[in-house]
Amino acid sequence: MLILIYALGILPLVEAKKKAEEKMALSKKVLSKYEEFLSNRKAVEEELDRTVKQHQEAQKRLLPGETPQLGAATLQEILKRLSEKNGIAIRSFRILEPKESSPYRKVSIQIEFNPLNSMLSLGQFIYDIEHHEKELLVSEMDFLILNLRMPNQIQGSLVISGIMKWTKTKEKGR
Repeated sequence: MLILIYALGILPLVEAKKKAEEKMALSKKVLSKYEEFLSNRKAVEEELDRTVKQHQEAQKRLLPGETPQLGAATLQEILKRLSEKNGIAIRSFRILEPKESSPYRKVSIQIEFNPLNSMLSLGQFIYDIEHHEKELLVSEMDFLILNLRMPNQIQGSLVISGIMKWTKTKEKGR
């Protein structure tokens, strides 16, 4: 009878007590982690705000437009303004195929310019492209010196690329 009482009554109570103690210890660890997180809440929120602001600043640097054609048109207007500012006569614009990488799209335009008399204006033009408020870069350069005796006269072509946001949903309707 004592063995039966011990096996059916006391052993299950001891096991239940051990499980309850383990569960309480685990709950205390989780609670301490939550308390630590709450104590660091202000720092985490500040980090989140800073990250959101950086994301918004990065989004401002992207070319506007929903399609690559609109992004290329904006890029073409930017290049026209910069070329006029630096005295470069652009002979032709050619829009290249956009390259897609997951959240972004790279829109490129090839420009050919007439012979220049000043390397300084070409250097300033490239500098203005690279340091523009939008995310622009010179992907390729191809220069031709017309007269080896006067190496300042250069003509050639540049491939300028801009980054824009890629949204699949807006193009599905086409």
